[in-house]
Amino acid sequence: MINEFVSLVNNILWGDGQVLIIMLLACGIWFTVKLGGVQLRHFGHMFSLLKGSNTSTKDGISSFQALCTSLSARVGTGNLAGVAVAISLGGAGAIFWMWMIALLGMATGFAESVLGQLYKVRDENGEFRGGPAYYIKQGLNKTWLAVAFSLCLFFGYGFVFSAVQANTITDALNNAYSFPTEYVGLAIIALAALIVVGGLKSIARFAEFVVPFMGIGYVLVALAITFINISELPAMLLDIVKSAFGLQEAGAGALGAAIKNGIQRGLYSNEAGSGSVPHAAASAVPNPNHPVSQGYIQMLGVFLDTLVLCTSTAFIILLAGGSSSDQMEGIRLTQDAMSSHLGEGGTDFVAAAISLFAFTSVVANYAYGESNLHMFKLDNKIGRAVYTIGYLGMIYWGAQAALPQVWAMADMALGLMTVINIIAIVWMTPTIVSISKDYFKKKDSGANMEYKAGDCEIQGKSEDGIWD
Repeated sequence: MINEFVSLVNNILWGDGQVLIIMLLACGIWFTVKLGGVQLRHFGHMFSLLKGSNTSTKDGISSFQALCTSLSARVGTGNLAGVAVAISLGGAGAIFWMWMIALLGMATGFAESVLGQLYKVRDENGEFRGGPAYYIKQGLNKTWLAVAFSLCLFFGYGFVFSAVQANTITDALNNAYSFPTEYVGLAIIALAALIVVGGLKSIARFAEFVVPFMGIGYVLVALAITFINISELPAMLLDIVKSAFGLQEAGAGALGAAIKNGIQRGLYSNEAGSGSVPHAAASAVPNPNHPVSQGYIQMLGVFLDTLVLCTSTAFIILLAGGSSSDQMEGIRLTQDAMSSHLGEGGTDFVAAAISLFAFTSVVANYAYGESNLHMFKLDNKIGRAVYTIGYLGMIYWGAQAALPQVWAMADMALGLMTVINIIAIVWMTPTIVSISKDYFKKKDSGANMEYKAGDCEIQGKSEDGIWD
């Protein structure tokens, strides 16, 4: 019955109903227009904000740590296994649509991260917390909708998504070294517990150290493979474009599969619009001290995740001759592709990369779930203990579950979160536009960039007088 229910919901969200595909495209276009193409117009500005972004306080983590934390959640299974799934089910054209949803998603990610920072609160330890549940409750005064989002997030990031990451790690290590899945699952639990017990700041420090190292290393390997196969690059790019618009022999059926799988896996990877990233954005001490600065920082995260890292995996697979198949391929397709480029060492490299990528996601997922304990007055020792036990238990379950079953539950959780969050941020468009224009005006005039309550009109109000 559970599998039938999950299948029904996913069919509405992702399948015949295509609810999410329409919502995500419409939302991306909506905010691209409303914000004047901010992801293109201010493309260079989001990089400039990295300068001086490593300053943190006792209240929150630095902007750079927030970026690395959000990337550690984004950069995981979706970048290696998810891209493989998109190609195996949707062909090369799925990559084009993954790029498109990322480009539009940059504007969506900007919008939701601005709200996350604007409506943040302090928890019982004086640290910043925030996210969709917080801006829905404060900005829209819809407590029931905020609770609904929090429950979806607990189910997704608190439990199911970490199971997906664990499943991919164990599959990669089992394929490469025949490691028993149950022992790998126990090892993941032990390592994750050591980090998450220290809370958000411990997770942010871990992400700040690991994410740049693993991301740069992976991209360098992908660039080397691309240069070695440079003669095949034009044909590969042409194949991506032709497949994206159904210009291959397969026709319309291939077109639908390319669009569906490209958008679905693109969202799962970069998370733009899902409502996850605002939790990291809210926890940051912005530099400059304006909520919109976090919009730029997290917009950069969408770019790095999909347009850089996912593209790296796609090139590795397609340059190895990867194409669609009748079965859902996961991390093993990426391992096989890497092996064709690097020999026997390719499987080892991907096993190490996915283990590191997915593990950082496992850890960051915990932080997102923990942020919402505050909504239910469970931000205490007992609440954290119960949440932590459930989180670690799902890791062990995911390590041994079947791949399609785990992905289906993850798609449902992500889909439900995204529906609620998109409704909320579109509803709050006046606030997003108002505060963004305030930032744009101050930036262009060279005025003091600091934001204070009353500088522009917003819906509802932020608690605790943080911006007073």
